[in-house]
Amino acid sequence: MSQIRIKDYADEARIFYARLFILSIVILILVCLLLGRIIYLQVMNYDHYVTLSQKNRISVLPIIPVRGLILDRSGAVLAQNFLAYTLEIVPDQAENVPDLLRELGKLVQLTPKDLKRFTRLRKDRKGFESLPLRHRLSEVEAARFAVNRHRLRGADLRARLQRHYPMGSLGVHLVGYVGRISDSDLKRIDKAAYRGMNYLGKLGVEASYEDILRGRAGYEQIETNAHGRRVRLLDRRKPRAGKNLYLSVDARLQAVAEQALGTRRGAVVAMDPKTGGVLTFVSTPTYDPNLFVNGIDEASYSLLRESPDKPLINRALAGQYAPGSTIKVFLGLAALEFGRKASKRTFCPGYFTLRHSRHRYRCWRKSGHGSVDLRRAIVESCDVYFYDLAAELGINKVYDFLTGMGFGRYTGIDLDGEKRGLIPSPEWKRRIHNQPWYPGETVITGIGQGFTLVTPLQLAHSLSFIANRGFGMQPRVVYAIEDRANKVIELLKPVPSDLNPVKNKQHYDVVIKAMTDVVHGPSGTGRRIGYNAKYKIAGKTGTSQVIGIKQNEVYKEKNVAERHRDHALFVAFAPVEDPQIAIAVIVENGGHGGSAAAPIARKVMDYYLYKVLPQKALGVTPFVAPPEDKVKKRQLGRG
Repeated sequence: MSQIRIKDYADEARIFYARLFILSIVILILVCLLLGRIIYLQVMNYDHYVTLSQKNRISVLPIIPVRGLILDRSGAVLAQNFLAYTLEIVPDQAENVPDLLRELGKLVQLTPKDLKRFTRLRKDRKGFESLPLRHRLSEVEAARFAVNRHRLRGADLRARLQRHYPMGSLGVHLVGYVGRISDSDLKRIDKAAYRGMNYLGKLGVEASYEDILRGRAGYEQIETNAHGRRVRLLDRRKPRAGKNLYLSVDARLQAVAEQALGTRRGAVVAMDPKTGGVLTFVSTPTYDPNLFVNGIDEASYSLLRESPDKPLINRALAGQYAPGSTIKVFLGLAALEFGRKASKRTFCPGYFTLRHSRHRYRCWRKSGHGSVDLRRAIVESCDVYFYDLAAELGINKVYDFLTGMGFGRYTGIDLDGEKRGLIPSPEWKRRIHNQPWYPGETVITGIGQGFTLVTPLQLAHSLSFIANRGFGMQPRVVYAIEDRANKVIELLKPVPSDLNPVKNKQHYDVVIKAMTDVVHGPSGTGRRIGYNAKYKIAGKTGTSQVIGIKQNEVYKEKNVAERHRDHALFVAFAPVEDPQIAIAVIVENGGHGGSAAAPIARKVMDYYLYKVLPQKALGVTPFVAPPEDKVKKRQLGRG
């Protein structure tokens, strides 16, 4: 008899509800966990994750433009760019910046200066920008970083263009240098224009033409994931490269001038009197501008700053010296313009005295020159003649004429940092010293002493007026700008100077004849450099006192400390018939201009006239501008 199994529905229901309860508890727990995570993400850490999401999603990365080159008149490169490894950090992509810096410090050498600069940049830049930490890594350091890159989130190694000066110290006071953007720079520059950039021009052409050399930065707008990896490119603007600059200076001539000066302190400025183009621009001692590109170390900078030779001073542009006897050619012109006859004679017994005064103003020739006219006074540099001339003209006429010839004022050169020198006047002395003007001060102004100060650039510039017999051009160092993108070269048009106090052009002939005899005459103070010259040189020697000499004291160079000895000066232009070069040379504490400064000028003039002008002699292809339809011309303004 079969058995019939009857289900216990009550028991099964109990089991079912137990299981359902357990499942509900599990589901509830899962829901609570999910809600908790949502609350954690969307409420408790909302600001953090929104910011992280936004910054990671869209990034704007600057693209640094290539800085323009600086070249000499023949195309020799004076400033260029080269690739170097730079260690950079994007702060927003780093999990912990201090920890990252510590890890990087184990792989590459990081100085306190590197860390301080990075901290400063981090304050001034956006978090998504790539900031330089260490420049110019060695190959070993770059390889060490590459091996560990996977664990250094936010850090990367970039190949960046850095500035380099292939000729080292040659022309450093002209070309200048770039340096890292400093705190003071950040206060004056347009930060948007320099986004992503770490350098700007500090001195010389690099600074004066910064806006042209720099170019314009581009950018990439990219989408990234949460790990900072690039997903896609949203927008891009190409950078605009900086323009190249061609200087009127010749690098070979610059080297000749620097070698001629040697280890002596001084300056040489030569220019084309017809165009105003600066041919050589020397200030010694020099220094290597490459030291400053990535930040000069404290010890090296202290050596330069504290050196008694003051290599950081641009003597050609900002050195201010008493002109000594070089001023006599300009006062000779003044005499003729104010009606004094060139044939009028002054007797030189070796000294000059003012009326009602017993003080003797001595001539450099103790025995005197006897009776001299203007020509002989310039040729033999008679002090007494010019003492008498200055006293006759008076300080106001002397002031008006010399400022009219370009002294005591800016030349208008396209470089920053020029000094204006000083031509004194009674009004100036009252204003600055609160003292009256004395007749004796007029007397010594006649030989370029006293308060009078000029720069080497001013001497060369003002001399060009005499060389051109009445007209001159503003000095300039840049003569062409090359736009590589549009393949256009812009020639800078010479700018005439508004100086010209001489109304009678024949007066120039009188002074030029005397200057020619200074070099080629039998008694000229510069006759030493006239020997065997195949072209005519018009020149004037000068010697300016550094310390005063008592009334009855005799100056003996060997008894005077080297830095208290007279400065040696020489100015000249050549060839006399068709001037191609005007030059000013100053040798600090060099003694007599005819023996110390004039030979330097002769070397520079020889090289320019024989080697630079006929460039084919050296096999150098001269810089050739494109056809006129591709050339724009404009007048040259200041930097």
